[in-house]
Amino acid sequence: MCLLLGATGVGKTLLLKRLQKLCQRDQLVDLEETPVTLPTVGTNLTDLNLKKKRITVRELGGCMGPIWHSFYTDVSNVIFVVDSANITQISSSCIQLLSVLSAEPLSNASVLVLFNKRDMPCTMTLTEMKSLFRMDDIIASASQSVTTLEVSARSGQGLKEVLSWLESLSRT
Repeated sequence: MCLLLGATGVGKTLLLKRLQKLCQRDQLVDLEETPVTLPTVGTNLTDLNLKKKRITVRELGGCMGPIWHSFYTDVSNVIFVVDSANITQISSSCIQLLSVLSAEPLSNASVLVLFNKRDMPCTMTLTEMKSLFRMDDIIASASQSVTTLEVSARSGQGLKEVLSWLESLSRT
């Protein structure tokens, strides 16, 4: 099981829809048209059929942050999404990430931190985001393997790298 976490409005649902579309090998993938999404209230379960394995992703709505810990059992991977265009949400996203990383049931999980919305005109650079999050310190002190990527769920930038990360994981 892979958990997809992040604050409300960071783009988790669109990201999941785009990843699912990229996994469809039989069809020509068109990321030009952005699918309609609504804020997730509760959870969404989605299977991603990768080249060599199938991964079930459980997206938890951002409004469910206080009870995310209820879903940490039997999780081997976490994708944590941050809105890099919303400066007012950065500090709370950092606190949420630290809470996820300090959770005992996730101590052996692989973690991917995605800085989303790279296509927006007012986003911070990856260097600025990593600095604000103090990612070097977080990575050095975390028990988990932590990877960071820049993505745009809307344009598709970086999504193939997300699939590559999922494919490279030894546990599903």
